[in-house]
Amino acid sequence: MAWPRADGDWAPYLSEIRACYRGLLRNITARVPVLLLVDDLAAVTEELGADLVTPALRLHPSPAQDTWTRDYGPITVLERGGADGGERPLLLDFLFNGWGGKYGSGGDNAASQALHARGVFASTAMESVAFVLEGGSIETDGQGTLLTTSTCLLTTTRNPDFQQQQLELELRAHLGMDRVLWLDVPPLAGDDTDAHIDTLVRFCPNDTLAYAPGDPSIRRQLEAMRTRSGEPYRLVPLPPGPTRQAWDDGRPLPATYANALFLNGTVLVPFYGEPGLDQAACAAWAEACPGWEIAGLDCSALLLQHGSLHCATMQLPAAVFRDGP
Repeated sequence: MAWPRADGDWAPYLSEIRACYRGLLRNITARVPVLLLVDDLAAVTEELGADLVTPALRLHPSPAQDTWTRDYGPITVLERGGADGGERPLLLDFLFNGWGGKYGSGGDNAASQALHARGVFASTAMESVAFVLEGGSIETDGQGTLLTTSTCLLTTTRNPDFQQQQLELELRAHLGMDRVLWLDVPPLAGDDTDAHIDTLVRFCPNDTLAYAPGDPSIRRQLEAMRTRSGEPYRLVPLPPGPTRQAWDDGRPLPATYANALFLNGTVLVPFYGEPGLDQAACAAWAEACPGWEIAGLDCSALLLQHGSLHCATMQLPAAVFRDGP
């Protein structure tokens, strides 16, 4: 995760977003360690205080300017090799160009390499990939199937020289995928990512897809998709996100319950201050992920810059931080 900077896009909402982040950090570090990127180590350490700066929270200076680490953080794959023939993590550092050139991206694009150069990832190798890809634009089942949207990946502002077939080859080669499923839907109102899949559809256990029911074509397209064994996916609709508008200029804000975070048997569900809808979202996620813990976190402030919980985080396997072959 990345602490909201005072000189960044969060400046008009700094008190709201930092209060939100303190709540997120408190809840997430109770379950897993968090690597927090900061612009001023001493100042952020003092601001967070001893109740948050614990061994479960690791602060590191970073050139990152934005908080949406999902889209510029390293993507981890497992590769087979080594003397024991087992699997080892490999960090992939794709190019990040500010969601198709909409925003500045220099510091964010450099963030992963800066952490790697400082030894934050122990002996884990990092590979630079000359290909624009945001983590929120892809969703995988961990079994070789990748789901994405043509609305995002086929924009000419990301990889203009690639057609769909070439994009598939890149995804298969770098991410170890053997199936790529494409969803063709418009973005949510207020979404400036060109329809990231993590705002729309998520893979769940037992060949289940949880989805935001905004565009009527989503369910039709999902019904036509097949699992690896040729069966239809089990579909679980999430409740529609509440209508939200920015208080300063009236822009629509893309509240979506699809932007949940999976943490080792827990689903953290973004809450938006609508108790009826928030609880309905928890019930839907419990149906999609039976046996998992379902917990809600207030993410209303994250909407002010058009994101939510999954967008603000990037998972890293524990093995990434271990030295070894």
